[in-house]
Amino acid sequence: MPENYTGMAIGVFELDSECICFVALDAAAKAAAVKIQAVERNRLGAGACVKMRGTVSDVKAAMEAALETARPLAKIISHTVIAAPSEDTETAIAMTIGK
Repeated sequence: MPENYTGMAIGVFELDSECICFVALDAAAKAAAVKIQAVERNRLGAGACVKMRGTVSDVKAAMEAALETARPLAKIISHTVIAAPSEDTETAIAMTIGK
């Protein structure tokens, strides 16, 4: 059964290295109380995208740790924090997981 992330902020980052995504998400999870919602391999290359959930402050702290860890090791393709995803955004996010 999927976990209920309703009301949680979401942080998303994409790197050009799937391996370094795991290094970065480990740093994120150690830095703050976030849950890793998904790690999705980039279909166009070796990279991956990580989605993590938690409070706004935890997601921001985790994102900072992830990017700081990843920066010398991989190219950061993109990153963002959405403090309060709308219902439509939640639907769209759910549609991408496992694809």
